[in-house]
Amino acid sequence: MSRRVRAAALQMTSTADVEANLAKAEELIDRAAAEGASLVGLPENFAFLRSEGQPVPEPQELDGSWVQRMAERAKRHGVTLLLGSLPEKIPGERKIYNTSVLIGPDGRRLAQYRKIHLFDIDLPGMEHLKESRAVAPGSDVVVVDAGFARLGLSICYDVRFPELYRRLSSGGAQVLAVPSAFTQRTGRAHWELLLRARAVENLAYVFAPAQVGVHGANRRSWGHALVVSPWGEVLADAGESEGLAIADLDFDLQDTLRRELPALSHRRL
Repeated sequence: MSRRVRAAALQMTSTADVEANLAKAEELIDRAAAEGASLVGLPENFAFLRSEGQPVPEPQELDGSWVQRMAERAKRHGVTLLLGSLPEKIPGERKIYNTSVLIGPDGRRLAQYRKIHLFDIDLPGMEHLKESRAVAPGSDVVVVDAGFARLGLSICYDVRFPELYRRLSSGGAQVLAVPSAFTQRTGRAHWELLLRARAVENLAYVFAPAQVGVHGANRRSWGHALVVSPWGEVLADAGESEGLAIADLDFDLQDTLRRELPALSHRRL
């Protein structure tokens, strides 16, 4: 029997309106399920994305209302659902974690990943973003058995650090999840290049939901949610508007590629 899974990387234009964002997420999950997807992913900051200086919502517990609402959607459709990231409350702390949550088709939480690499930049001609002002870095490398495959979890800026993905592939990851809100300038230059590189060097599928468009006066995302094959081929691209990138992940093909080009077993360092 062929081992195939249909994956949908969702693309959103999230804003400061949490209810509108959650409703759009539900709409896109419904659409992905209707198109046969059994792995569905939302982007980084799917429920809330703002310009600098706008008020922020209350940080969430991992069993809080946002997660519960999305878990109900996953259970309704029987899909494995990646919540790209949300602001996770740290008890007794001012800062939060930027956290991905993976939900199984029964609505139960399978894993969580707290973003390790924080986006602190100072590029001339664009907004100055310093994620570490409000976010504490995570420390755990997370690979989770989702039943149909082993998923390695990461978030956005992590994609610039190949050593993380080596750790994920060493842990058995077959799919690398990279939910993101890449800025327009860096996305235009590096987004596809980095995702294809992570796919090729790890002979892994890359599954990258994305934010797109204008989120506020000083915040704009590149878009182009992608699904990339272990050979580095772009299988699906959501373009520059809200929607989805949907493609089949063929794990028999991946096994063949890893056998024919056994680079993962040739590592010396």
